[in-house]
Amino acid sequence: MSRRNFTVVTEFAFEGFSVFGWHHRLILFVVFLVLYLLTLASNAAILTVIYLSHQLHTPMYFFLGVLSMSETCYTVAIIPRMLSSLLLPQQTISVPGCATQLFFYLTFGVNNCFLLAAMGYDRYVAICSPLRYSAILGKRACTHLASGSWTIGLSTAVIQVSSVFSLPFCDANIISHFFCDIRPLMKLACADTTIRELITLLISLCVLVLPVVLIFISYVLIVTTILKMASAEGRKKAFATCASHLTVVIVHYGCTSFIYLKPKSQNSLQDRLISVTYTVITPLLNPVVYSLRNKEVKDALLRALGRKPLPLGAGQSRYSNKMKSSVRSHGEGASWKR
Repeated sequence: MSRRNFTVVTEFAFEGFSVFGWHHRLILFVVFLVLYLLTLASNAAILTVIYLSHQLHTPMYFFLGVLSMSETCYTVAIIPRMLSSLLLPQQTISVPGCATQLFFYLTFGVNNCFLLAAMGYDRYVAICSPLRYSAILGKRACTHLASGSWTIGLSTAVIQVSSVFSLPFCDANIISHFFCDIRPLMKLACADTTIRELITLLISLCVLVLPVVLIFISYVLIVTTILKMASAEGRKKAFATCASHLTVVIVHYGCTSFIYLKPKSQNSLQDRLISVTYTVITPLLNPVVYSLRNKEVKDALLRALGRKPLPLGAGQSRYSNKMKSSVRSHGEGASWKR
């Protein structure tokens, strides 16, 4: 292809939600800003409470804290520029700036997928092997699982960003999205992207399907164990402790899979609206659904605010008593609680 008449692109502009009128964009700006601030505040609260409360220094809350930190970075990489583009449509971003945004988006997004799988494994061990819980999920094992998630996220981001930005971009520079994403960028390339699209599909399958399969296997074993419990109350509590995690998993993987595993779509506005779910709404689900509904977290939050006194014998002795109670109650449905 002759490129004599082409102008090399040095910056991109986001189409975003420019199809909407000013009034509708202003409403979206207010809604997204409120959700963004709530996400930052609630994740910060969860991280603070987990750090200050010794009762929450367990594997479950360790993964929850790492997920909260990752979700915060994930939203910071996307939402501020999206909010800005709602007020000033078709704002430009340099090619290096776009590559940087895509890098952080993929790093934290992929990391979140595998952290959710690690949290599913945590639930599996807590319910199916409560007597060996502390031995299986010690500090070393938790650190390795979290580090593995970060490593996969970084590796995926490096491969994908290198693949996309090795393409030539000529003339067309309007990204049909509100942030730098892989497919909208590939549409702008003035070269054949078939091989790179295949690479993206294979990576998407690994990143999305593998964690889902691991989570599915964990929950098959969890449900099998729960159904064998003699106590109806124990079964109810066990299902309740898994419900929040499943809610986040279904919303996160459902929307992300719809975008990255479906065939090419001409309805880019529909894709953008679906993307809002996993870029704006899902990060808020982590602290609200998974954490703030949890009694231990709420009690720790009230203690941090000085509205609830510390229980007698709080600290390691309380955790030890819970583990002893778990051993005594094995087979009666109370072994899930740590």
